[in-house]
Formats: sequence, structure tokens, C-alpha cells
Amino acid sequence: MADRAALSNTFLAAAGWSAANRQFLAGDASDRTYDRLTLPKKTAVLMDAPLGRGDDPAVFLQVAAHLRKIGLSAPDCYARDLENGFLLLEDLGDDLFAKYIPANPHLEQPLYQAATNVLIALQNHAPLDDLPDLSARDWADAAGFVIDWYRFAICGDAADPSHLTDPLADHILRHADGPRVMILRDFHAENLLWLPDRVGLAQVGLLDFQLAQLGQPGYDLVSLLQDARRDVPLAIEAAMVRHICDATSKNHAEFQATYAVLGAQRALRILGIFVRLCLKSAKPGYIALIPRVWEHLQRNLAHPALAEMQRVCTDLLPEPTPDRLQRIAQQCGKYPTR
Repeated sequence: MADRAALSNTFLAAAGWSAANRQFLAGDASDRTYDRLTLPKKTAVLMDAPLGRGDDPAVFLQVAAHLRKIGLSAPDCYARDLENGFLLLEDLGDDLFAKYIPANPHLEQPLYQAATNVLIALQNHAPLDDLPDLSARDWADAAGFVIDWYRFAICGDAADPSHLTDPLADHILRHADGPRVMILRDFHAENLLWLPDRVGLAQVGLLDFQLAQLGQPGYDLVSLLQDARRDVPLAIEAAMVRHICDATSKNHAEFQATYAVLGAQRALRILGIFVRLCLKSAKPGYIALIPRVWEHLQRNLAHPALAEMQRVCTDLLPEPTPDRLQRIAQQCGKYPTR
């Protein structure tokens, strides 16, 4: 593989940023990394997205252009090298919701309402063309990671995921398989920025949306309000569910069932992904987030529409007790080729 540092230096030189101070800004669960570049009186962000790793920077640009076209704040692109996977992006600052809200707790509900309004606007516009559209079966199968990785790490067996994915597909078909909207998938406090100098919907900066696809109106709301990385007050969660129902003329009771099914699917998948990141990619930091995701799962399963799924999950999935989390941690990095 070509030296990423050398390739990025060549890219920055061609873009006129070779003299910039370069500081690591962030990495994530994928192979992407971000550096902040600083020159006198201006900054930018370098996205390093190695090709063939699941995230296509060309798709990022297409989605970003669509979001800006409908009045939302996705970063502009100053330069690109799609052959090698580099983008030079507008710097939207440091005020991630995840950092800004703890420093300004009185703004927590207004910021969550602003983010919910972004979802309402996104769903009211026609989606970007040619987005993936997964079936109920596809969504259910994605949750099979919880059997392949979470259960495997605790129980050590190779249980059949269909025992969970078959009933989940049925629940999705019955409660969460209606008309599609554009969803961003990772719509949560670590990927949202507060931009108070902008106006209206543009005050919410958007990051990490290159996996956008067609999906259910409740999916991004679940991502926002059942955040794996921070506790969202239940009162705010309930208020935002009510707000989106009122704004989009949805039946509240029906939407709550949809929300619970989508929330269960997402929690199951995340449990599997977090354990996979530990066992396969040697990233143990995600283990500490598992109890919160488990709590989200249990709240969703408590909805009457998910009574059957609750029984299935109780039979198949052990609770993440401290000793079981320790067992997962002890296997960190042991399955790089699994």
C-alpha cells in the first residue's frame, strides 16, 4: 500500500496547503481519519478515506452537495483526490453537540429540537437519486451481528442468527416498512455541530453522512435520541418524538411502535458492531458503551408491539454484566480474520 502520509503531502501541496500546520482532529469506527489544517487566517479539514474500506469519498461529496442544496450545513469541498481518497473540506469548527451541550446544558432541548427540525426538512425533500434501499429482510439480517459477535464473545458458540433475524424481519414488515425517506444513518451528537452564526436549519452542521440511504422516517430520530455515546434525557426523547409526529402528521401511537422496532434493530446491530470492533479491530473503547446500548434495547423491547422479540432476545442474548464485559475485553484483537 502506498504511504498515506506521502500521498496526503502531495495532495496538500497541489491544493496550496503544504505550509499548513497539521493536527489530528478525529478518527472513528471506520478507517477514515481527519486532520485540521491551519494557515494564517484560514483553516480546513483533511479527510483521509482509504479506498476499498467501505466509505467512498465520492459519495460523501454527492450527499454533501444534496444537503447544501436543500439548505443544510454540510461542509464544502475545496480540493479532492478521489483516486487516492483525500478531500480538503470546509472546517465547521469544534462545537460538536456532544461537547457543546455539557458546557451549555440550558440549550440541550433547543439543540435537539434544531436537529429534529433538520430531519423533518430532510424528509420533506425528495431524496438524492440512486440511494440504496434495503428490504425489511436486509435490515433484519444487519442485526444478526449481535449473534455473530456479541453472543459469540460471551457464550463462545456459533448460534444461528436466523432465530433472531427471522422474527425481527417480521416485526419490521408489520411496523416499520412504509414509504422511504432519505436517512443519514449516523445522525447523533458526535456528528452534529452547533453553528450559531448561521440562520435557521443551517445552524446544525452535519458530518459523517456518506452512508446515506433510503429508510424509515424514524431511523435517524432513533440515532439522535438513543445515542450510544451519551444519555439523552427521556423527557427530551419523548418531546422530540411528539414534535416530529406533530410536524409530519403521523399517528403518535403507530409511530411509537415504528420507533421501538427501529430502535431495537439499531441497538442489536450496534451491540454486534461494538464487539466486532473490539475482537476483530482491537478497539476496546467501545466496550464501555455496551451497557447504554443494552438499556436502549430493553426499553424498545418493552413496547407491546415487540413482545415476541423480547422473548427471543431474552433467550439468545446474555445481559452485559461486568464479568461478561471483562470476558469480551480479554478477547480484544484475537479474531482479526474472523
